[in-house]
Amino acid sequence: FFFSSRRRITRYISVTGVQTCALPICAYLSEEQGTVSIFDRGFLFADGVYEVTAVVGGRLVDYEPHMERLERSLRELRLAWPCGKDELRAMHLELVRRNGLAEGLVYMQVTRGAADRDFKFPKDARPTLIAFTQAFSILDNPNATTGIKVVTVPDLRWKRRDIKTVMLLAPSLGKQEAYERGAQEAWMVEDGFVTEGTSSNAYIVKDGKVITRGLSNSILAGCTRHSLFRLARERGIVIEERAFTPDEAYGADEAFLTSASQFVMPIAEIDGRRI
Repeated sequence: FFFSSRRRITRYISVTGVQTCALPICAYLSEEQGTVSIFDRGFLFADGVYEVTAVVGGRLVDYEPHMERLERSLRELRLAWPCGKDELRAMHLELVRRNGLAEGLVYMQVTRGAADRDFKFPKDARPTLIAFTQAFSILDNPNATTGIKVVTVPDLRWKRRDIKTVMLLAPSLGKQEAYERGAQEAWMVEDGFVTEGTSSNAYIVKDGKVITRGLSNSILAGCTRHSLFRLARERGIVIEERAFTPDEAYGADEAFLTSASQFVMPIAEIDGRRI
Protein backbone atom coordinates (compact mmCIF):
# COMPACT_ATOMS: atom_id res chain seq x y z
CA PHE A 1 0.00 0.00 0.00
CA PHE A 2 1.26 3.48 -0.74
CA PHE A 3 0.04 6.10 1.76
CA SER A 4 0.26 9.89 1.85
CA SER A 5 0.95 12.61 4.41
CA ARG A 6 -1.15 13.12 7.52
CA ARG A 7 -1.29 16.78 6.62
CA ARG A 8 -3.64 15.94 3.75
CA ILE A 9 -7.28 14.93 4.15
CA THR A 10 -6.74 11.99 1.81
CA ARG A 11 -3.38 10.37 1.87
CA TYR A 12 -2.55 7.70 -0.64
CA ILE A 13 -0.71 4.58 0.33
CA SER A 14 0.44 1.51 -1.51
CA VAL A 15 0.24 -2.12 -0.47
CA THR A 16 1.73 -5.06 -2.30
CA GLY A 17 1.42 -8.75 -1.53
CA VAL A 18 -0.91 -8.71 1.49
CA GLN A 19 -2.44 -12.16 1.27
CA THR A 20 -5.57 -11.51 3.33
CA CYS A 21 -6.47 -8.38 1.37
CA ALA A 22 -8.99 -8.71 -1.47
CA LEU A 23 -7.06 -6.19 -3.59
CA PRO A 24 -4.88 -6.34 -6.70
CA ILE A 25 -1.25 -7.29 -6.17
CA CYS A 26 -0.44 -3.57 -6.04
CA ALA A 27 -2.89 -0.84 -5.07
CA TYR A 28 -2.90 2.87 -4.24
CA LEU A 29 -5.32 3.52 -1.41
CA SER A 30 -6.37 6.24 0.97
CA GLU A 31 -5.04 5.99 4.53
CA GLU A 32 -8.43 4.77 5.79
CA GLN A 33 -8.50 1.88 3.30
CA GLY A 34 -5.06 0.49 4.02
CA THR A 35 -4.81 -2.83 5.89
CA VAL A 36 -2.08 -5.35 6.67
CA SER A 37 -2.64 -8.89 7.96
CA ILE A 38 -2.36 -9.48 11.71
CA PHE A 39 -0.21 -12.48 10.72
CA ASP A 40 2.31 -10.35 8.90
CA ARG A 41 5.80 -11.19 10.22
CA GLY A 42 6.68 -7.52 10.40
CA PHE A 43 3.98 -7.16 13.06
CA LEU A 44 4.74 -10.43 14.88
CA PHE A 45 8.55 -10.59 14.66
CA ALA A 46 9.79 -7.22 13.35
CA ASP A 47 10.85 -9.36 10.40
CA GLY A 48 11.25 -6.57 7.90
CA VAL A 49 13.35 -3.65 6.69
CA TYR A 50 12.62 -0.08 5.69
CA GLU A 51 14.00 2.98 3.91
CA VAL A 52 13.17 6.69 4.11
CA THR A 53 13.89 8.93 1.12
CA ALA A 54 13.78 12.71 1.38
CA VAL A 55 11.81 14.76 -1.14
CA VAL A 56 12.76 18.35 -1.97
CA GLY A 57 11.09 20.33 -4.73
CA GLY A 58 9.05 17.26 -5.59
CA ARG A 59 12.24 15.30 -6.36
CA LEU A 60 13.76 12.28 -4.61
CA VAL A 61 17.05 12.96 -2.79
CA ASP A 62 19.80 10.28 -2.73
CA TYR A 63 17.34 7.68 -4.00
CA GLU A 64 19.99 5.34 -5.46
CA PRO A 65 22.03 4.97 -2.22
CA HIS A 66 18.81 4.24 -0.34
CA MET A 67 17.92 1.46 -2.76
CA GLU A 68 21.46 0.05 -2.61
CA ARG A 69 21.15 -0.11 1.17
CA LEU A 70 17.69 -1.68 0.84
CA GLU A 71 19.15 -4.38 -1.38
CA ARG A 72 21.84 -5.11 1.22
CA SER A 73 19.30 -5.23 4.07
CA LEU A 74 17.06 -7.61 2.11
CA ARG A 75 20.02 -9.84 1.32
CA GLU A 76 21.24 -9.96 4.92
CA LEU A 77 17.79 -11.08 6.14
CA ARG A 78 17.22 -13.36 3.13
CA LEU A 79 14.16 -11.36 2.14
CA ALA A 80 12.90 -11.34 -1.44
CA TRP A 81 12.42 -8.14 -3.42
CA PRO A 82 8.70 -7.27 -3.23
CA CYS A 83 8.66 -6.02 -6.83
CA GLY A 84 10.98 -4.95 -9.63
CA LYS A 85 13.43 -2.11 -9.03
CA ASP A 86 11.92 0.01 -11.81
CA GLU A 87 8.46 -0.55 -10.34
CA LEU A 88 9.71 0.49 -6.91
CA ARG A 89 11.08 3.77 -8.23
CA ALA A 90 7.86 4.38 -10.17
CA MET A 91 5.93 3.79 -6.93
CA HIS A 92 7.96 6.48 -5.13
CA LEU A 93 7.35 8.98 -7.91
CA GLU A 94 3.65 8.15 -8.10
CA LEU A 95 3.25 8.63 -4.35
CA VAL A 96 4.91 12.04 -4.62
CA ARG A 97 2.58 12.93 -7.49
CA ARG A 98 -0.65 11.64 -5.93
CA ASN A 99 -0.01 13.40 -2.65
CA GLY A 100 1.26 16.62 -4.20
CA LEU A 101 4.38 16.29 -2.04
CA ALA A 102 6.74 19.23 -2.51
CA GLU A 103 8.92 18.57 0.54
CA GLY A 104 9.02 15.75 3.05
CA LEU A 105 9.64 11.99 3.03
CA VAL A 106 8.63 8.76 1.38
CA TYR A 107 8.67 5.89 3.90
CA MET A 108 8.69 2.32 2.56
CA GLN A 109 8.77 -0.99 4.40
CA VAL A 110 9.22 -4.59 3.25
CA THR A 111 8.38 -7.57 5.45
CA ARG A 112 8.61 -11.30 4.85
CA GLY A 113 4.83 -11.36 4.55
CA ALA A 114 1.89 -13.07 6.23
CA ALA A 115 2.13 -16.67 7.47
CA ASP A 116 1.19 -18.85 10.44
CA ARG A 117 3.13 -17.70 13.50
CA ASP A 118 6.32 -19.76 13.57
CA PHE A 119 9.89 -18.65 14.26
CA LYS A 120 11.13 -20.49 11.16
CA PHE A 121 10.97 -18.63 7.86
CA PRO A 122 7.79 -19.59 5.97
CA LYS A 123 8.38 -21.25 2.60
CA ASP A 124 5.64 -19.65 0.55
CA ALA A 125 5.01 -16.25 2.13
CA ARG A 126 4.81 -13.33 -0.29
CA PRO A 127 6.65 -10.17 0.79
CA THR A 128 4.54 -7.23 1.93
CA LEU A 129 5.45 -3.76 0.73
CA ILE A 130 3.89 -0.62 2.17
CA ALA A 131 4.81 2.98 1.55
CA PHE A 132 3.50 6.41 2.47
CA THR A 133 4.53 10.05 2.41
CA GLN A 134 4.95 12.63 5.15
CA ALA A 135 4.91 16.35 4.36
CA PHE A 136 7.10 18.73 6.37
CA SER A 137 9.81 21.32 5.84
CA ILE A 138 13.33 19.94 5.58
CA LEU A 139 15.26 22.91 4.21
CA ASP A 140 13.65 25.67 6.27
CA ASN A 141 14.28 24.00 9.62
CA PRO A 142 14.82 26.50 12.47
CA ASN A 143 16.98 23.94 14.30
CA ALA A 144 19.57 24.31 11.56
CA THR A 145 20.12 27.89 12.78
CA THR A 146 19.99 27.35 16.54
CA GLY A 147 21.42 23.83 16.72
CA ILE A 148 19.85 21.04 18.74
CA LYS A 149 20.43 19.40 22.11
CA VAL A 150 21.64 15.81 22.45
CA VAL A 151 21.83 13.51 25.45
CA THR A 152 23.70 10.22 25.78
CA VAL A 153 21.92 6.94 26.60
CA PRO A 154 23.01 3.28 26.81
CA ASP A 155 22.92 1.42 23.49
CA LEU A 156 20.42 -1.40 24.07
CA ARG A 157 20.16 -2.68 20.50
CA TRP A 158 21.03 -6.02 18.91
CA LYS A 159 24.36 -6.65 17.16
CA ARG A 160 23.33 -6.15 13.51
CA ARG A 161 22.65 -2.42 13.42
CA ASP A 162 24.02 -2.28 9.87
CA ILE A 163 20.71 -3.79 8.69
CA LYS A 164 17.93 -1.21 8.54
CA THR A 165 15.27 -3.34 10.23
CA VAL A 166 11.91 -2.22 11.59
CA MET A 167 13.02 -3.37 15.07
CA LEU A 168 13.17 0.15 16.54
CA LEU A 169 12.08 -0.24 20.16
CA ALA A 170 15.50 0.59 21.66
CA PRO A 171 15.93 3.71 19.50
CA SER A 172 12.37 4.72 20.36
CA LEU A 173 13.15 4.42 24.08
CA GLY A 174 16.27 6.51 23.58
CA LYS A 175 14.43 9.17 21.62
CA GLN A 176 11.72 9.35 24.29
CA GLU A 177 14.34 9.80 27.02
CA ALA A 178 15.90 12.61 24.99
CA TYR A 179 12.56 14.41 24.70
CA GLU A 180 11.89 13.97 28.42
CA ARG A 181 15.31 15.50 29.16
CA GLY A 182 14.63 18.51 26.93
CA ALA A 183 16.70 17.34 23.94
CA GLN A 184 15.89 16.46 20.35
CA GLU A 185 18.15 13.44 19.87
CA ALA A 186 20.04 10.81 21.87
CA TRP A 187 23.50 9.47 21.14
CA MET A 188 23.77 5.82 22.10
CA VAL A 189 26.86 4.71 24.03
CA GLU A 190 28.35 1.21 24.15
CA ASP A 191 31.53 0.20 26.00
CA GLY A 192 32.24 3.87 26.67
CA PHE A 193 32.05 5.00 23.04
CA VAL A 194 29.32 6.72 21.02
CA THR A 195 27.86 4.45 18.34
CA GLU A 196 25.28 6.71 16.63
CA GLY A 197 22.07 8.62 17.22
CA THR A 198 18.70 6.95 17.58
CA SER A 199 17.85 8.04 14.02
CA SER A 200 21.08 9.65 12.80
CA ASN A 201 24.84 9.31 12.45
CA ALA A 202 27.03 11.18 14.95
CA TYR A 203 30.03 13.46 14.33
CA ILE A 204 32.36 15.76 16.21
CA VAL A 205 34.91 18.25 14.88
CA LYS A 206 38.30 18.79 16.53
CA ASP A 207 41.25 20.80 15.21
CA GLY A 208 39.71 20.95 11.73
CA LYS A 209 39.04 17.19 11.48
CA VAL A 210 35.61 15.59 11.28
CA ILE A 211 35.53 12.48 13.50
CA THR A 212 32.88 9.78 13.15
CA ARG A 213 32.69 6.06 13.83
CA GLY A 214 33.74 3.77 10.98
CA LEU A 215 31.26 1.44 9.32
CA SER A 216 30.72 -1.96 10.90
CA ASN A 217 27.87 -4.04 12.34
CA SER A 218 27.68 -1.44 15.14
CA ILE A 219 26.11 1.37 13.09
CA LEU A 220 23.92 1.96 10.06
CA ALA A 221 25.63 3.17 6.90
CA GLY A 222 23.69 6.41 6.48
CA CYS A 223 22.97 7.58 2.94
CA THR A 224 23.40 11.22 3.98
CA ARG A 225 26.67 10.13 5.64
CA HIS A 226 27.73 8.75 2.26
CA SER A 227 26.96 12.09 0.57
CA LEU A 228 28.78 13.98 3.33
CA PHE A 229 31.93 11.91 2.74
CA ARG A 230 31.77 12.65 -1.00
CA LEU A 231 31.37 16.40 -0.41
CA ALA A 232 34.19 16.38 2.14
CA ARG A 233 36.54 14.72 -0.35
CA GLU A 234 35.66 17.32 -2.99
CA ARG A 235 36.48 20.13 -0.56
CA GLY A 236 39.59 18.65 1.01
CA ILE A 237 37.99 18.20 4.45
CA VAL A 238 39.61 15.45 6.50
CA ILE A 239 37.30 12.80 7.99
CA GLU A 240 38.78 10.50 10.61
CA GLU A 241 36.80 7.28 11.02
CA ARG A 242 37.10 6.15 14.62
CA ALA A 243 35.01 5.84 17.76
CA PHE A 244 34.91 8.75 20.18
CA THR A 245 33.81 9.02 23.80
CA PRO A 246 31.19 11.33 25.33
CA ASP A 247 34.02 13.18 27.12
CA GLU A 248 35.68 13.79 23.76
CA ALA A 249 32.39 15.13 22.44
CA TYR A 250 32.02 17.52 25.38
CA GLY A 251 35.37 19.08 24.45
CA ALA A 252 34.78 19.17 20.69
CA ASP A 253 35.00 22.36 18.64
CA GLU A 254 31.76 21.42 16.89
CA ALA A 255 29.29 18.54 16.75
CA PHE A 256 26.60 17.58 14.26
CA LEU A 257 24.47 14.72 12.97
CA THR A 258 23.26 13.57 9.58
CA SER A 259 20.05 11.87 8.50
CA ALA A 260 17.74 11.75 5.50
CA SER A 261 15.15 13.93 7.23
CA GLN A 262 17.59 16.54 8.61
CA PHE A 263 20.55 16.45 6.18
CA VAL A 264 23.36 18.05 8.28
CA MET A 265 22.13 19.31 11.67
CA PRO A 266 24.39 21.24 14.08
CA ILE A 267 24.45 20.22 17.73
CA ALA A 268 24.74 23.02 20.27
CA GLU A 269 24.59 21.01 23.51
CA ILE A 270 25.47 17.48 24.67
CA ASP A 271 24.36 16.29 28.12
CA GLY A 272 23.84 19.88 29.18
CA ARG A 273 27.32 20.97 28.07
CA ARG A 274 27.46 23.78 25.50
CA ILE A 275 29.44 22.94 22.35
